Amino acid sequence: MLGYYLHLALKSFRRNPGLTAVMVGAIALGIAVCVVTLTVYHAMSGNPIWWKNDRLYAVTMDLWDPQKPANPRHPELPPAQMSYNDATAIAASGIPERSVVMFREEGVVTGGSAQRKPLPAATRMTTADFFSMFEVPFLYGSGWNAAADSAPEPLIVLSKKENERLFGGVNSVGRTLRWNDQPFRVVGVLDDWFPVPKFFDVTTGAFGRPEDVYIPLRWGMRLELAPNGGSTDCWALQEIHSYRDFLNSDCVWLQMWVELPSAASRARMQSFMDAYWADQHRAGRFLRPRNNRLTPVDQWLIDNDVVDNDNRVFVGMACAFLAVCLINTVGILLARFLGRAPVTGVRRALGASRRDVFVQHLVEVGAVAIAGACCGLLLAVVGLWGLHALYAAPERGGYQELAHFDNASILWAIALAAASAAAAGLYPAWRIGRMPPAAYLKSQ
Repeated sequence: MLGYYLHLALKSFRRNPGLTAVMVGAIALGIAVCVVTLTVYHAMSGNPIWWKNDRLYAVTMDLWDPQKPANPRHPELPPAQMSYNDATAIAASGIPERSVVMFREEGVVTGGSAQRKPLPAATRMTTADFFSMFEVPFLYGSGWNAAADSAPEPLIVLSKKENERLFGGVNSVGRTLRWNDQPFRVVGVLDDWFPVPKFFDVTTGAFGRPEDVYIPLRWGMRLELAPNGGSTDCWALQEIHSYRDFLNSDCVWLQMWVELPSAASRARMQSFMDAYWADQHRAGRFLRPRNNRLTPVDQWLIDNDVVDNDNRVFVGMACAFLAVCLINTVGILLARFLGRAPVTGVRRALGASRRDVFVQHLVEVGAVAIAGACCGLLLAVVGLWGLHALYAAPERGGYQELAHFDNASILWAIALAAASAAAAGLYPAWRIGRMPPAAYLKSQ
């Protein structure tokens, strides 16, 4: 019977191709706008390492000005970064299974076999646990070990993109290049890796690309580097005449994360931080009320406004646009079905039930919705491709990775198609099925 109803629907489409195209186009446009908006919103609001949400914690302590908070928008939160002395003291506790202290730097790389001129390279100065803690995939080689952090050894890890620029994509492990005119030996090359948002450092742009070069943190101290491309915030009027003064200051510029696999380890870590805070408070630091935090990834993204209200407004506007498209479709369907009322009256007079009439018209609506969903998917692909191209320029900071068509996009389209069919078709199909046959036949 469904096959017969589908045959009737196709005949109806051929009789009124213009109205059919308008309905399909309205549904397609509404679905495309919603899919593009929801896809980008999903990418921006997701937790890129959700399976370790109960293990990874950002470490923060409030050493800020006692007269005002570090973040006026969220006065209850401590600064998002740590000072050098505090970060190294917490990292030395030995409690976390893994710990990472890091900052962003800008450098110039030379010496690649496929390189023709010096290349600027976004660099992350970090400790060895970065790669295992954040489960960074490797194409060649691996990261360095903890012993290489202490020396530090002149080792470097490249992104896949940087390796292609410098060495043409071949296995470069063991080769030597120069970073800021210092020789470093390549020990690893990353595979494709683009966590969205870049949760481990939201201070340099939550939707930017990960860095292309990774170097042991203590090279930053040896070369007397401060964040270049990252952020440094200071509040105290401290005299800073040397790099050692900068390290000993209360300026915050380092990001710190720890991996704590159990509730017991989290409690020990919190107790250690509180004891450290008490010692420093007695020494005249940490003048604000105690506010030491271990923040999981999902809460970290919320605290740092990675997804703000504007994004939610755009989602609401997209859904409202789809609703307008569906309202117009409902009106067209209702006029179309009522225009065929005499034919429906004959079917009812010959024995068709209300249910039969309802199902027949619902099949027609479903066909329109499926066609609209398919066209909507194609429009969404074009829209996401356009956004990807728009944000592909280097100055856009990697935002193009938000606009990619994935399984979530397909699920959104299927769900929206089903909702569209129900919203657009139930009332017209119900209305035409409820009218008595005599009302149809009188119009003959």
